[in-house]
Amino acid sequence: MFNPNSLGARYTRVMHRVHARFSSLARPATLFTSMPEPRTIGIFAKGRQILAGNYLFAGHLVEARDMSVWAISAPDIEFAQDLHGFAWLDDVAAVGDSKALKLAQSSVWEWIDHYGGGRGPGWTPELAGRRLIRWINHAVFLMRGTEKRQTDAFYRSLGQQTIFLARRWHASAPGLCRFEALSGLIYAGLALEGMSKHVDGALKALAKECKSQIDHQGGIGTRNPEELLEIFTLLTWVGAAMTEAGKPVSPELVASIKRIAPTLRTLRHADGGLARFHGGGRGLEGRLDSALAASEIKERQADGLAMGYARLSAGRTSMVVDSSPPPTGNYSLSAHASTLAFELTSGRRPVVVNCGSGGSFGEDWRRAGRATPSHSTLSLDGFSSARLGETSNGWRQEQLIDAPKDVPIQMSHASDGLRFEGGHDGYQSTHGLTHARTLELTFDGAGLAGEDLLLAMDDPSKRQFDRVLDAKSLQGVPFQIRFHLHPDVDATLDMGGAAISVALKSGEIWVFRHNSGGQLRLEPSVYLEKGRLKPRAAKQIVLSGVAIEYATRIRWSLSKAQGTAISIRDLNRDELDLTH
Repeated sequence: MFNPNSLGARYTRVMHRVHARFSSLARPATLFTSMPEPRTIGIFAKGRQILAGNYLFAGHLVEARDMSVWAISAPDIEFAQDLHGFAWLDDVAAVGDSKALKLAQSSVWEWIDHYGGGRGPGWTPELAGRRLIRWINHAVFLMRGTEKRQTDAFYRSLGQQTIFLARRWHASAPGLCRFEALSGLIYAGLALEGMSKHVDGALKALAKECKSQIDHQGGIGTRNPEELLEIFTLLTWVGAAMTEAGKPVSPELVASIKRIAPTLRTLRHADGGLARFHGGGRGLEGRLDSALAASEIKERQADGLAMGYARLSAGRTSMVVDSSPPPTGNYSLSAHASTLAFELTSGRRPVVVNCGSGGSFGEDWRRAGRATPSHSTLSLDGFSSARLGETSNGWRQEQLIDAPKDVPIQMSHASDGLRFEGGHDGYQSTHGLTHARTLELTFDGAGLAGEDLLLAMDDPSKRQFDRVLDAKSLQGVPFQIRFHLHPDVDATLDMGGAAISVALKSGEIWVFRHNSGGQLRLEPSVYLEKGRLKPRAAKQIVLSGVAIEYATRIRWSLSKAQGTAISIRDLNRDELDLTH
């Protein structure tokens, strides 16, 4: 993990403060030359919670009724950064009544009074970029009924933050942080009087980031679908702002949007949410559809592969499978040991999921969420398919090491559906075994047949497996195949423990069966969802056994029960409850 107390980190923070204070001496902007239409989407229910004094950020709920936002004692730096980034202003603006206006205005002008001179945790390039976009997006709302003194302070702060970004964007970390910083700088440069001189340089830098961070298939190094969505959204906002300002959109920006859109469509489940892999969640409500609509690009990747994921979809069912080696190096700081894990959604209802990122619930949950047992795939002998680095100098190394390197896959048509075949060598060095997985989805989307194999492929692998087997007194190497179920699913053991019935809120019934010698159990699980106060209780199907031969085969199926309609009109509404 990045050490915030290292000499380099401390120096960067000092320089941010220095340039923030120098920026306060610069000539401020005095008015808008053009103002982009508000594009950020807030959630009304979250806005109502904030107006009631319930601030749920970074996994912490702080109750602060009848007091200033800036009087809150932030429980950690992530909570404080969420406050200072002002993305929550979208939710408050979504309510839009007089109480919301009062809170929004007081929060902005108090921030200017307390932190505008360069104080507080909000003076990083990515937070300044995020904040500028929100302030400009909601400027008409914020300036409603204000006095000249307040308006002047607002413009002055916008100008100061823009100058700070022009001086410090290059100090942001490559990836989403830098895209946020540069997008905010371009947004402000287009909108504010006297700031247009910063636009060309920021556009060139953004084009360079697009070339270096977004590959030819529209993916990013972290392989985090939600992070890709955030980058894509920023690029569509910048493109729209350029168009509205009467300026040409750079070819690099257009090309990046065209590359990313098909990838996101491939990673989108039937219910509209993103597949949850490598630290990413489903995405903010409405964000994906809005960004894809703005791009006006409707294609998916032609071969069903995108950013290292395979997609199978038929009828109302969609599956996304992690089909590549996990990210490496600095890209792996939030990566998961999830190779060959899958998620399955039927219509509006997620069925099989991964536990997700536990980062907002603390370090222990974060590490647990990254392990193979937190994903819907096979884990072997208590090992994950990739391991976290060793502790170094008192700081835990969060990069993945000893990860799968060879992950061959093939997608084809089966006799009655679509077939995915893949394998990985993540257990070869430890146990001499290769995990291979075949998944077949029927053309009507009503049935999934799976096969997991553990294979000792060659003589060195067989010798390694024999050594492990000897160490276990020839009792076999234990394995578990997990299928984590969404919290809204109701699962029960059936047929004397030989099957598990899975009931969805839509009324669909799915049944899990197997024909191996393994043991079938229904066990507790968790669903780690960003934006909630605590993990949600869930269940998981666990099919366990032992590998005692050079080849072990486990077959299973998950299919709609007989009598369940192929298409059910799903009228059940989901109420947003962020605290459970």
